[in-house]
Amino acid sequence: MRFGRVPVAAGLAFGLVLSPMGAAVADPRPTLGQAKAKLDKLNDKADKVVDRFNTATERYKAAKGAYTKLNDRYKTKLATVADLRAQVIGMAVDSYKLGTDVTSLPGLVSADRPDDFLMSLALAGQLSRERAEKLAAFDRENRGLKVERDKAEEALEAADRERDGVEKERSEIMKLISEQKKLLKKLGAYNPGNPNSVGIQYTGPASGNAAAVLRFAFAQVGKPYVFGGTGPGGWDCSGLTQASWRAAGVSLPRTTWQQWAWGASRKVSLSALQPGDLIFSSSLGHVSIYAGDGKIVHAPQTGDVVKVVKLSSYGGRLVGAIRP
Repeated sequence: MRFGRVPVAAGLAFGLVLSPMGAAVADPRPTLGQAKAKLDKLNDKADKVVDRFNTATERYKAAKGAYTKLNDRYKTKLATVADLRAQVIGMAVDSYKLGTDVTSLPGLVSADRPDDFLMSLALAGQLSRERAEKLAAFDRENRGLKVERDKAEEALEAADRERDGVEKERSEIMKLISEQKKLLKKLGAYNPGNPNSVGIQYTGPASGNAAAVLRFAFAQVGKPYVFGGTGPGGWDCSGLTQASWRAAGVSLPRTTWQQWAWGASRKVSLSALQPGDLIFSSSLGHVSIYAGDGKIVHAPQTGDVVKVVKLSSYGGRLVGAIRP
């Protein structure tokens, strides 16, 4: 949510409080309107940086998960191959010690009868083929897994670089949050929220899946906005939309950009909104849920809480909507 216009009297009163009568002011402090304009810019910037960081983090987690899975499979198969090799070597050693190895020349020529000799030849060929086939199959599989593991390692390294690249943005986020809080407290508008809030009841026009979505979202009202928050005690905007639709059995991607891309074939006109639709800001830095009756529910920004407000709070900064 962005702040609306402020009455002139309020702005003057705020200015008087900051600049006592008779004081020489070389650098006048910002008016209430200017402070709120600065806060809007900070919020917009934070939205974009947070979403970039969330996207990189999701890519990192996916790459790390793929690598871990492939590497575990590789190690299991590698151990199996090593065990098979040990068994074959052990069998060869035991047969040599006992002189009973049918695959050796002494073992073959020691057969008393021609039938036994022929059977020994057949058995020797069968054992040799089975051993060779098993070892070759395991070696092929192992080599294939190694290729997969190496690819996963490359993906993990790339994800690490990507995550490291936005670590500086994490620092920037923390600075932005500090500035946001400072301004909000100065304006008397800082709301820490309640992580244990039970929210409010949804009584709007939604039905079906959308009703489940909005019941969940309304139950989060009053909980604080938290950078990167995915609940249950705090949310960021896309974390709330993802969890709300999950409550209706629909799996959305994690970030605002990903949700917008995911809904490329599900876009709907802003003039034909229905409860449950996701509404995106023009910069794709923010997403909310249409609640019906001209209202939305969303997690706005640092220093605020999940709340229900009029759709007009967005002003003209909308890019579109999707219907999951």
